[in-house]
Amino acid sequence: MIVVTTDEVPGYAIRTVLGEVFGLTVRSLKIAAGFKIMQQAFGPAAEIPELTSFLMQGRNEAMGRMLYDAHARGANAVVGMRFDTNEMLQQVTEVCAYGTAVVIEPVTDDARRQFAALAQSGGQMPHTQRYRASVP
Repeated sequence: MIVVTTDEVPGYAIRTVLGEVFGLTVRSLKIAAGFKIMQQAFGPAAEIPELTSFLMQGRNEAMGRMLYDAHARGANAVVGMRFDTNEMLQQVTEVCAYGTAVVIEPVTDDARRQFAALAQSGGQMPHTQRYRASVP
């Protein structure tokens, strides 16, 4: 599945628009992790690895659910993909990945080669392997 933040995929023609797709997850920090993060936040400016991991897991799960939704509709690509996040109750974070599910067809030689490689890899680009998520 090809996922892009643009409205078109270079080298491809959009043949069918299947509609908006999204994936949503709501995650909560454990109280102990929250205290540890707060202690690090008052220290010298530096990355907080636990928080980075927490946010990446939420994005990956939301992305996996969006891809599942797109695949279920028969799409082979998602265009205009975006993330949206909200914080609720100061400890709960909502992450939503959304875009437009489409069916695309390669129209250039480079796109045809990429499309053939996707078919051989089961429809996943190498970088999307991490987006697998359990979906109800």
